[in-house]
Amino acid sequence: MSYQLKLPENLRPRFREIFGCLYRGKGEDTIEKLSRDLGSPTKLISVGDVTTFHLLNHGIIPDILVVDDRTKRGPASDRVVVGTKHKRFTEISVDNPAGVITEDLIDAVGTALSKDENVRIFVRGEEDLAAVPAILMAPEGSAVLYGQPDEGVVVVKITLSKKEQMKNLLTEIFKEQEHNEHIEVIRRKLDGY
Repeated sequence: MSYQLKLPENLRPRFREIFGCLYRGKGEDTIEKLSRDLGSPTKLISVGDVTTFHLLNHGIIPDILVVDDRTKRGPASDRVVVGTKHKRFTEISVDNPAGVITEDLIDAVGTALSKDENVRIFVRGEEDLAAVPAILMAPEGSAVLYGQPDEGVVVVKITLSKKEQMKNLLTEIFKEQEHNEHIEVIRRKLDGY
């Protein structure tokens, strides 16, 4: 059984905040803008079907991509679903309901980060919070990209201070949880041990 960390209703607005630099626009134009500032990150992680689709179309191949065949809480178009399936990627599938971070998702991100090959994490459920473990677990110098609905794409450059910002947010979630050994397992994994 996979343990999970549930995002409380009162903290949801905090997770809609922009954690990095927002590149406004749609599709390829946005990817063109952000590609000029991307550099050569240690690991490039893309979260979300539409963001990943446009990255791949632009010839930018993430080390890790996280998709769920959905966009804005509805099914993604066939074009997007097919476009995020890339023969170069090893696939890992996990269950992760909306509004939670499961231990399985954390383990999949950790496994993907440890590999020297491209990994596609397919989420049965929703990848809405997958950027959280990605930001916490990616090595410094990496970049995590995720879509900001109806606005553009957010690029989070991974630094020690960015990791601290995310840890502080998670501390608020942990305070709202019923404390038990399952929550401690998730906390330790997100802290990297």
